[in-house]
Amino acid sequence: MKFQGDFERKFGKYAIKNLSLVLIICYACGYVFQILYPGLLRYLYLNPYEILFHGQIWRLLTWLIVPPSRFDFFTLLMLYFYYSLGTTLERTWGTYRYNVYILSGILFTILGAFLLFGYTAVFQNETDVRTALYILWGTSDSRLASGFSTYYINMSIFLAFASTYPNMQVMLFFLLPIRIKILGIIYGALLVYQFLMGGIADQFVIAASLMNFVVFFITGRGKVHMTPRQARRREQFRREVKKTAKATRHKCAVCGRTDETNPELQFRYCSKCDGNYEYCEDHIFTHTHVKMNAGDGKEQR
Repeated sequence: MKFQGDFERKFGKYAIKNLSLVLIICYACGYVFQILYPGLLRYLYLNPYEILFHGQIWRLLTWLIVPPSRFDFFTLLMLYFYYSLGTTLERTWGTYRYNVYILSGILFTILGAFLLFGYTAVFQNETDVRTALYILWGTSDSRLASGFSTYYINMSIFLAFASTYPNMQVMLFFLLPIRIKILGIIYGALLVYQFLMGGIADQFVIAASLMNFVVFFITGRGKVHMTPRQARRREQFRREVKKTAKATRHKCAVCGRTDETNPELQFRYCSKCDGNYEYCEDHIFTHTHVKMNAGDGKEQR
């Protein structure tokens, strides 16, 4: 798509490399707070009421470090699992497109939180908007935090991976080999069930947090259809192209100096030499012209 290509050429250089690792670091900070300063987390949740009426705008970002679950060994395995999926998607789609996918999921989640707050303020028969909001979510800050969190953003990574690599096999419970598209279908069906059976708050959460995957799927699964081996080969090819692009462009055929070792020099091709021979400014007029024998094609100087 030309529109997307123009944006990538203009803003691609600002994309965050290894974004999955950045998210893992955010979780690590959140788990430190959870263990050492658990009371601090209540000031980090994505709470539109506190943002709008108390000016706590830091919540627009700090909710990203709030852990979606408590820390245990299973959490370590899941974080490693999502890190592996995320880095593979980044190599396959490219850093810019992967950034767009994750960041759009974050923005949709924030938008969903404010839409839910607006719905609460307009349609709930409560004079206190904060009370109405807690009626929807429950009566605890932890319930509010578990709603608009990075949990469903992580799930969107899994769904995108299953859509990109449907035939890849994973070891379920480290024992049972199963194609990842089967897990994706099962999880998708579970999400639909949760959406239909949940309350309005849960519906807002699921719809907002997974909107990035919906957009991704509608636009043709990111136009990515390749095996992991093909993705690895493409990444190797890109590195080789990048290495070639950094290679020396100009080299004197007499002294061997280049524009990299001597950037102050100017280099020119000689029109009287047979072939593409380039010379620095010190030898462009003093070198012996290279001529080819008409018979055997050998050089003569």
